Amino acid sequence: MRAWWSWWSSLAGRIAALLVAGLALAYGLSWWSAMRERAAMTDAMMLAYVSRDVGASLAVLDRLPAAERAEWLERLSRPNYRFRLEAPPAPGAEAGSPDALATALAAQLGPSRVQTVSPAPEGAGSTLFALRLADGTPLTLWLQPPVRGLRVEALLTGLLQLLVLGLAVAAAVHVATRPLARLADAATRLGDDPAAPPVDEAGPSEVRHAASALNRMRQRIADQMGERLQILAAVSHDLRTPLTRMRVRCELLPDGVLRDKLQADLGEMQHLVEEGLALAATVHAVQEPAQAVDLGALLDTLVCDFADAGRAVRWTAGAPPADAPVLVTRPQALRRVITNLLDNALKFAGAAELALEVADGAITITVLDRGPGIAPERLAEALRPFARLESSRNREHGGTGLGLAIAQRLADALGATLRLAPREGGGLCAGLSLPLAAGR
Repeated sequence: MRAWWSWWSSLAGRIAALLVAGLALAYGLSWWSAMRERAAMTDAMMLAYVSRDVGASLAVLDRLPAAERAEWLERLSRPNYRFRLEAPPAPGAEAGSPDALATALAAQLGPSRVQTVSPAPEGAGSTLFALRLADGTPLTLWLQPPVRGLRVEALLTGLLQLLVLGLAVAAAVHVATRPLARLADAATRLGDDPAAPPVDEAGPSEVRHAASALNRMRQRIADQMGERLQILAAVSHDLRTPLTRMRVRCELLPDGVLRDKLQADLGEMQHLVEEGLALAATVHAVQEPAQAVDLGALLDTLVCDFADAGRAVRWTAGAPPADAPVLVTRPQALRRVITNLLDNALKFAGAAELALEVADGAITITVLDRGPGIAPERLAEALRPFARLESSRNREHGGTGLGLAIAQRLADALGATLRLAPREGGGLCAGLSLPLAAGR
């Protein structure tokens, strides 16, 4: 049911359904009109044939001796009518007005020889014509109208035609909507990665025009983002020199308390500059060549480096997994992502845990903490540049609002997915999922 609804909700499904329904209706109306015309021609031909044949049969009976007429009745009968040398039985219903055949017989034999027309008593659709021979002998004509219906061959032919029609419509709709699906995929890739390759400008003229517009938009977005990052990098770089001079001059201040406060502010500014440069450098992450990396060894090295520096970072299982995969990825970008996530956890919780899981064709690296966490409705906001969440991320912790944003950009460069979620029992859970297909 869900697959059918998914097909119907798509543009291809609706166009195909409307085309098939419209063509089937038009085909059905044409068939109905042809069958009516055929029935009318059949009735006209039968009327002319039966009236002449019945007239000839009555002429034969008129010339036969009365004793021999009964023997000839069977010879003169036809599949759809027969004669009886008797008056018709009482009609099963009130006799109606003469029909076309009665009129034709009266015109050929004479009005006096056609008495009445009535339905047969037993029904079955037969019609009784009360006739008289030339000597006045009553004669009954039992007429059975031909059975009208579709033959099995005609029905199978119609169904086969509808099947061919449906396949042709499906193929036409697929050809017409495939370029639109390609454009939708390209727009999705552009939203995930502004540096995605341009769309192939092929197909119908309308699709080529839309693809060209999408490529121009992609280029403008890439240029604007590159310009913004370039400005950020230039400003951050140029601030390093005056900040260094200010730190040197602070050392010359006599007042120790004021000097310490100024140095703390300068340290925060220096940290902001470094984070700005790091954010600008993420644009070059995609240029790092991919190589095979022992994921367990890489992550264990990070844990050991933090532990050697006196930071509370440990594996949730106590040690790295024994079956950690070898992954083809960009190792420096991956290292920076995990480092940022661990720094973020240490900054707000004082301790961090690292976990590695391989399941369902994907690798998930998880960093967990027991800090104040982030409200579920603000998790997406935390991944934006310069975002500070007052309840848990503020200047008291020295946050610049760039750590998670840098991790998000590097995750995009790795083709990975970074997700934040509240940790059960309190804290934050940051999971980085990478496809396993590129590894092993």
